Formats: sequence, C-alpha cells, structure tokens
Amino acid sequence: MEALIIKSFYELERGKPMPSKNHSRLERRLGVLLTPYEDKYDIMPELSLELPTGKATPDICLYPKMTFDWLHDEIRVTDPPVSVIEILSPKQTLDDITDKIDVYFGAGVKSYWVVIPPFKTIHILTPDRHTRTFVSGLLKDPATGIEMNVDEIFK
Repeated sequence: MEALIIKSFYELERGKPMPSKNHSRLERRLGVLLTPYEDKYDIMPELSLELPTGKATPDICLYPKMTFDWLHDEIRVTDPPVSVIEILSPKQTLDDITDKIDVYFGAGVKSYWVVIPPFKTIHILTPDRHTRTFVSGLLKDPATGIEMNVDEIFK
C-alpha cells in the first residue's frame, strides 16, 4: 500500500507516469549524446518547471548556460528552457504529451522533442506547429542546432 501511495504522489508531482526501463535507457542515452553541446547548453534532466502557462517536469530541458547558486536552490524553475524532451512512458497517452504543447510554446520554448520508444521515433515540434519526424539518420533541431544520429539514441 505504501508503495502505491509513493508511486501516486510521484506521478502527481511529475504530472506523468513513472518511467520504465526503456524510458530510463533513452533518457540516459540522450543525456550522453547531448554532452558535446554542454559548452552552449545546460542539460537538465527531470527539472520541475513552473511556467506562466503551467507546471511540467520534462525528461530533459536545455537552457542556455546558466549561473548556479549552490546556497540557494530553486525547487521550481520559472524561466522557460530553449528546448524540452519528453519520452513517452508505457502508461502515458499521446494526449498527455500533446497537452503540454501550449504550456511549453506559450512560455517561449523553441523546440519540443517527443520520443516514442516502441516505434524508435522522435518528433521535433516548433512553435509554428511544424513537426519534423526522425526514424533513422541525422536528427537536426532547428531551434538549438543540435544534431545526433537517431540510430545511436535507440541502440
């Protein structure tokens, strides 16, 4: 019973289901493949956002390089990231993901990656509602300049 309460609280706090084995693997792989961009971006996994348009906890946020105050932490960050990455969890619906489009773009996010593990697919959405879909080859994010091989993400 206690595990169920903890799980429910965790899901409520994040606004999405608990991650799975594949989800965890993909979040780690993406973090590793984003490492070459750390000179330009701070790569922030599981960061709680409280944007003017709503609350969210994306799997990964990308911010322009920030200053960190180690004495005064932020529980919920109010500045929008440049880009967010969401990995669809097994019990999550596409509606859960698409409901965040207005939250992110309304706050000023420039790109929104939606990773669909069972289909090894990544969709990159931009505020103009244009969607680029990648299933193999070179993924390119027009908002950040980030490029990576899709096959490396899903290996």
